[in-house]
This record gives sequence, C-alpha cells and structure tokens, in this order.
Amino acid sequence: MKQKRDFLGEFEELVLYAIDGLADNAYGVTIREVIEKKGERSTSYGAIYATLDRLETKGYVKSCLGEATAERGGRAKKYYTVAAPGLKALNDTQTARDNVKRGFDLGQNPIGEAA
Repeated sequence: MKQKRDFLGEFEELVLYAIDGLADNAYGVTIREVIEKKGERSTSYGAIYATLDRLETKGYVKSCLGEATAERGGRAKKYYTVAAPGLKALNDTQTARDNVKRGFDLGQNPIGEAA
C-alpha cells in the first residue's frame, strides 16, 4: 500500500517556501514581500492571511505572537514557522512535479502527439 501523500496548491507552496526562507522573520508583511519580489507575483494581504489560516488548520505551519510594538499601535506581530507536516507536503509536491515532468521536453512533445 502506498503511503499517503500531502499535496499543495501553487500559492500554498509559495507561502511555505517564503516562510521557510524568512526563518525567524516570517509574518504577513514579509511573506507578501517575498512572494511579490522573488515570486514576481502580485498578491493581497487577504490572500496571504487566508492561506496562512488554511495552512495552520492543516498543521503545515505554526504561529506565535511576538512582542507588542508601539509602531503597530500596541499590537503584536504573528510569526509563522513551517511545521514537519508542511515540510513533508513541500517534498511530496516537489516529487510529484518532478515525476510528471521527467521524460518530457517541455514544449516539444505534448502528451498524445507522436514524436
């Protein structure tokens, strides 16, 4: 019997990679900045926070509150880290992508056409 695999949507994958890359500085604003700059993808804070909530519900990320700061009107930042199941989901998703594209010359021989 095959082991159950966890797969991510493309945006979930980007968010998890951003969190992992930011290490101790992963919160909504910085996650969005990474996705917009490195991912060259425009996104809203609503999309970021909805995805973070979904990933946390799935157990893929963990969050904790930082210290309250005056610059934020006394509110604390919510920091995120990738949990072990999130790393597994990233690996499973990457493996699936690699398996599907392996053996194909992208754009050269579409599936179903003779070579």
